[in-house]
Amino acid sequence: MNEEIRVPSVRVVDAEGKQLGILPISEAIKEAVKAGLDLVEVAPNSSPPVCRIMDYGKFRYQQSKKLQTSRKHSAGPQLKEIRLRPKTEEHDIQVKLKHIRKFIEQRDKVKITIMFRGREIVYSNMGRAMMEEIRTELEGIAIVDQAPKLEGRNMVMILSPKK
Repeated sequence: MNEEIRVPSVRVVDAEGKQLGILPISEAIKEAVKAGLDLVEVAPNSSPPVCRIMDYGKFRYQQSKKLQTSRKHSAGPQLKEIRLRPKTEEHDIQVKLKHIRKFIEQRDKVKITIMFRGREIVYSNMGRAMMEEIRTELEGIAIVDQAPKLEGRNMVMILSPKK
C-alpha cells in the first residue's frame, strides 16, 4: 500500500469503482491522499498492477471477516450427542429421534448414549432394545458407525448420515 508499491505506473480504480486509468505511482498516491484514503495494490500480478483507492483498515477488517465465515462454513461434520435413560418414555424418545434426524440432515454424526444409574445396569437388555428401535427408525437416513457397546455404565452407539 501507498509508498510500499515499487512499480513505476499502476492502473488505478477509485473508491466508487470508477477506473482512473494508468497513472504514475506518485500521481496515484496524490489522488489517494486527496480522497483521504490509501492506495492499495489489489492485483499485483497483472500488467500493470491494479491499485484501488480505499480505506486499508476497513479492507483488512472485511478480509478477516470473509476468512472467518469461510472457516465457519468449511468445518466438517461434528459429533452431536443425545443422552437417554433405560426408562425414558416413548414420547420422549420420539422427541429425541426428531433431534437426531435434524442432526443427520445437517450431515453431523450422532452419538447416542444410554446412561445407567445405580442398579439400572441390570437392564442393559432394555438399553440394547432401545438402541435397536432407534436404529430401525433411522434406517433410511443413517448408518451405524459403531454398534451399541457398553462402556462402563453407559451404552454408546454412533450413527452417521448415509452418503
